[in-house]
Amino acid sequence: MSNSLEGAPANGSPKSAAPREGSTEAPIRHPIDWRNPDFYDAEKLDAELRRIFDICHGCRRCFNLCDSFPRLFDLIDESPTGELDEVKSEDFGPVVEACTLCDMCYMTKCPYVPPHEFNLDFPHLMLRYRAVEAKQKGRFPFVPDQLARMDRNGKLAAVAAPLANWGSAKGNALTRPALEAVAGIDRRAELPKFHGQTFTMRARKQDRDGVAAPKEAPAKGRKAVVFATCFVNYNNPKVGEAARLVLAHNGVETQVAYPGCCGMPFFEQGNLEKVAAQAEKVARDMGEWIDKGYDIITLTASCGLMFKFEWPLILPDNKDVAKLSAATRDIDEYVVDIAKKEGLAPGLRAVEGGVTAHLACHARAQNMGAKSAEMLRLIPEIKVDIVERCSGHGGTFGVMKNTFETAMKVGKTAARNVSKTGNKYVTSDCPLAAKHLVHEINDMGEPVPPTPYHPIEIMARAWGLIS
Repeated sequence: MSNSLEGAPANGSPKSAAPREGSTEAPIRHPIDWRNPDFYDAEKLDAELRRIFDICHGCRRCFNLCDSFPRLFDLIDESPTGELDEVKSEDFGPVVEACTLCDMCYMTKCPYVPPHEFNLDFPHLMLRYRAVEAKQKGRFPFVPDQLARMDRNGKLAAVAAPLANWGSAKGNALTRPALEAVAGIDRRAELPKFHGQTFTMRARKQDRDGVAAPKEAPAKGRKAVVFATCFVNYNNPKVGEAARLVLAHNGVETQVAYPGCCGMPFFEQGNLEKVAAQAEKVARDMGEWIDKGYDIITLTASCGLMFKFEWPLILPDNKDVAKLSAATRDIDEYVVDIAKKEGLAPGLRAVEGGVTAHLACHARAQNMGAKSAEMLRLIPEIKVDIVERCSGHGGTFGVMKNTFETAMKVGKTAARNVSKTGNKYVTSDCPLAAKHLVHEINDMGEPVPPTPYHPIEIMARAWGLIS
């Protein structure tokens, strides 16, 4: 039985040790004990929910991070005693529903995460709740489960991309009301577009044309494999093209690999068995590149988080997963590393209009610093403003009808902060977050909202590699 289920001290200290008011040590995380039958025991889950919720009730430091905590505190405050003991367990559902597993409470706010003896991990508790709920029902929610099948959906949509994009377009009065009624996808939500020419297809063309061949530049000799990610591969291939051009311009030899989705959409539902299967497959295939001396580059923050942190907690004894975790770098992190160690290729030009760098939650949770802003500030004479509040998108959380309003509410502060900067561009390592923020700004009635980009696209523009 792991500490994460029992609430035992995480640092090996005896239970009788004097309690501390908050922790000054760096947070650590225990492996997710999802193969232990006790993980799915409803009574033990309820006991752990009540243990942690009571600590949260006494602290309330996370009240403004997302809607989970206000919902929890309202439940308690509106009970007859104003304490958790009068709250019914069946009322915990909305608290769990509002969690997007962004990890911000764990990484930036909570003073009671391990190694503190309270051993509090709110996001992974929400994950466990979803896993137990699915086990009791014998299935995961149908529509989110279908939406999570990114590779199947992407391949099917790519075959008929114009038709798929027409049917999913916001404002389509014929299809979107029907999609809302049948699938519960809010008609107001912006849905990703699909491309008939995926990033992996375009990468092959780049190789044929020679545009991704490494130039004589400071980082000559580096080798990296760009993990395409499901979103970039099927929905935004220009990000991948820009990344390869930037790396080639700086002397890096690149290959493109995509064994399959990282499983984050399944992770959000608590489908840990499916995530583990994806992790085993992808890590095994990517490990072959690592053995050849290649670094691994991820293009979206969620994939980086899964490779570096979540997969090793789900499969702590898998050597391929551990090897991939150690070899993985976010694209912005990698460019900054080149700048510090070898220096960047010359020719960067100013980008007019200014950039607002939204620090995506899954980028912040990687504990690597504000790498997108750090990278963008390498561009001469650029105005960069940082916004680090949650965009509210959270995967399917930002498109489903039962959570869309909450997603818009959570993201409103970030959208206002982006709008206040007056910059021409907004970037995010989570491209969906950037689009969601622009959606929010449009709803606020701004006449000229910023244009959303991935940070690496701004870098490619500054070198004149793309228009």
